[in-house]
Amino acid sequence: MEQIIKPRWQLFNSIECLRHGVCDAIVKSAQEAIAQRGRFDIVLAGGNTPRAVYRLLRDVEMDWSKWHLYHGDERCLPPQHEDRNSLMVEQVWTHYVPIPKNQIHDIPAELGPVAGAQAYAKTVANAPKFDMVLLGLGEDGHTASLFPNHAVDNSADAVPVFNSPKPPSERITLSQSRLNHTREVIFIVSGHGKQEAVDNWRKGVAIPATLISPACGVDVYCYEVKLNEFDDFAS
Repeated sequence: MEQIIKPRWQLFNSIECLRHGVCDAIVKSAQEAIAQRGRFDIVLAGGNTPRAVYRLLRDVEMDWSKWHLYHGDERCLPPQHEDRNSLMVEQVWTHYVPIPKNQIHDIPAELGPVAGAQAYAKTVANAPKFDMVLLGLGEDGHTASLFPNHAVDNSADAVPVFNSPKPPSERITLSQSRLNHTREVIFIVSGHGKQEAVDNWRKGVAIPATLISPACGVDVYCYEVKLNEFDDFAS
């Protein structure tokens, strides 16, 4: 029976410390991957805290020509819509660093959930095992666009999402199995509103975030939540 590695929880005393902690972890992972394999493949998360991390990254001295960027999920909106994750990443980070355009793999969600997912599945199928996956945690325990009470779809590397409880209702997400095909995972969790989801996770409740359980385990970087102790799942 395969052993499940418990999440490694790390609590930061300020949002600035969390942001710098994530940034430092990404840089370390990138340096190691480039030294060992000649490239760095990272899956990006959306949201305000990752946005601040990406802003920090643009000031780092790095061989950007070796970076390959992917997205964990995307909303089915026009490419220039303010709620697109890809637009946010471009505005705060990739516009300022020389990552080759053909190595920035945005999800073509403007094609709609089905056609966009099919196209992105082909893109991701050509990618190696990810070096790092960045994820957030919703108040309902969702991560990427893997939501509670939705069937788990591992039919492809990228899959369509309908009836999302968060607007817009149509999205595209990397599948559970593809997100697990990685060497490292960092969940970025900030805000008092995430407390119930964190408590459930640490109790062993099967929230969507627990679907991400690669052999390497996961690191959860937290701010403004309490890491209460639970008998079954305390770190």
